[in-house]
Amino acid sequence: MRTLFKGGTVVSGKGVRRADLLVEGEKVSALARTLKEPADRVVDVTGCILFPGFIDAHTHFDLEVAGTVTADDFASGSRAALRGGTTTVLDFACPNKGESLASGLNRWRKKASDRTFCDYGFHMTIDDWNENIRRELPEMFAQGISSFKMYMTYPAMLLEDRDLYWALKELKALGGVCGVHCENAGVIDGMIAEKKAAGALSPASHPQTRPPYLEAEAVGRLLRIAQAAEAPVIIVHLTNRDALEEVRLARKRGQTVYVETCPQYLTLDESLYYQDIFSEAARYICAPPLRDRKEQDALWKGLRRGDIQTISTDHCSFTLEQKAMGLEDFTKIPGGLPGVETRGELIWSCGVARRKLSVAQMCRLLCENPAKLYGLFPRKGTLQPGSDADIVVYDPSGGHIIQAEDCISAAGYSPYEGFATDGGIQQVWLRGRLAVESGNVLVSSPEGKYMARGKCML
Repeated sequence: MRTLFKGGTVVSGKGVRRADLLVEGEKVSALARTLKEPADRVVDVTGCILFPGFIDAHTHFDLEVAGTVTADDFASGSRAALRGGTTTVLDFACPNKGESLASGLNRWRKKASDRTFCDYGFHMTIDDWNENIRRELPEMFAQGISSFKMYMTYPAMLLEDRDLYWALKELKALGGVCGVHCENAGVIDGMIAEKKAAGALSPASHPQTRPPYLEAEAVGRLLRIAQAAEAPVIIVHLTNRDALEEVRLARKRGQTVYVETCPQYLTLDESLYYQDIFSEAARYICAPPLRDRKEQDALWKGLRRGDIQTISTDHCSFTLEQKAMGLEDFTKIPGGLPGVETRGELIWSCGVARRKLSVAQMCRLLCENPAKLYGLFPRKGTLQPGSDADIVVYDPSGGHIIQAEDCISAAGYSPYEGFATDGGIQQVWLRGRLAVESGNVLVSSPEGKYMARGKCML
């Protein structure tokens, strides 16, 4: 099947160009100002922007956490992702402490296999460090997993500084990269204990016990550990200017540091935790928490300057009924927000349309950089001959209002309820097949492929 896209504007990380795009089978075949090759179908995309399929490198589908399981499994989560223009997700294979990496990978393969509507891959979570784990790492690379995740908080996942150091050294030797959740677990636990003793159990205590300076402290500490290990590192879901300043200082020392942020930290703020109706405030609980609006300005500036390389969602969805588990104790509210369905339109609307980002920058942040960082480029993240024909057709004139009743995530609500978008996603193509049109997912059965990945190219 040969499909010719006529009249559109094709985006890359370098810029935009008016061009026709020819797809043959699952691959991009040709790209030129005017193409006259015969095609089985011609798609008129006049006035539209053609992005490579978005990549969300930070999702949590079918995750057991806080005594419950995320609302979205791989089926519902990947359908929502596809509807939002994301054609590839990278989720986290999570062994429990004391388990092997292989056990975690096998469990996540079963969760995702034959149930995922977009293409997918895995990061491997390292929540324990010992000789057995070290010996397993080469097999993870053989399975196409070249990126890992470690935590500086949460008892079930936390690694102490010594183990962080050893793990980073080993990953560096093997050519891997590691993302780290940076918060100061000990001080957070102390602050939570003080709030509980004072009877301050509302959602308002959540941001107060996880302040931005404790995130910045953990980022700075991690980067010194990475300096000792001479290893590259990724700071995931960074939220504030002080943490970003720690990154800048590390880069001045010559360290390789990559940074991810998320739409919620660019568009929502901590005032949402102080609503009088606790059930309304509870829906925004995530970690790190939403921050003061002044932090948003620092993040947008960091995106424009290239200090931040990717925007992922940290999609970790729960229903409002699940969120209500902690209305009498903020520490029992499952932490996480739905986001895979709305990321592209939010970044266009709040970034490109408001001239905080260029179209090319948006492409780098959502497509090209994650593809290069996580070993998917040039199969993913670009529209060039030989790449997968994953295409997002964005109509700048197709604005709408984000409403939960229109969303297909199993969360049943949207943190961005009532937000008016500038433009909208008209079509999504997955490997040359029309998968979404005008908000309707056309794919009736899961067709996502597992993506074995190479090493970092960014």
